[in-house]
Amino acid sequence: QVQLVESGGGLVQAGGSLRLSCAASGRTFSSYAMAWFRQAPGKEREFVAGISWNGGSTYYADSVKGRFTISRDSAKNTVYLQMNSLKPEDTAVYYCAVRPLRIATISYEYDYWGQGTQVTISS
Repeated sequence: QVQLVESGGGLVQAGGSLRLSCAASGRTFSSYAMAWFRQAPGKEREFVAGISWNGGSTYYADSVKGRFTISRDSAKNTVYLQMNSLKPEDTAVYYCAVRPLRIATISYEYDYWGQGTQVTISS
């Protein structure tokens, strides 16, 4: 069955960096868009960044634009999120998700989800 496994979360100080990875298995994802969402305590899950099926298009939430970079390695069925200049408000559980072809910013449009990885930014 389809599995998405996130890794790379942790505790860092404000201004620091982290690189999240999400390895997908169970099928070929070459025709799937991949995305990162996050959910902070007491808040709704929100879109962070997405990358199209062929890597040709990326899209970012305004709150992370210029600080985060999404990329994918289709040969490895893996998507990455490089997070720089981290802020305390970036603290959340980060989830990866996949859907056919195009990026979407709404969570219910995604078919498969990982279990999440905790990112905590101290001030």
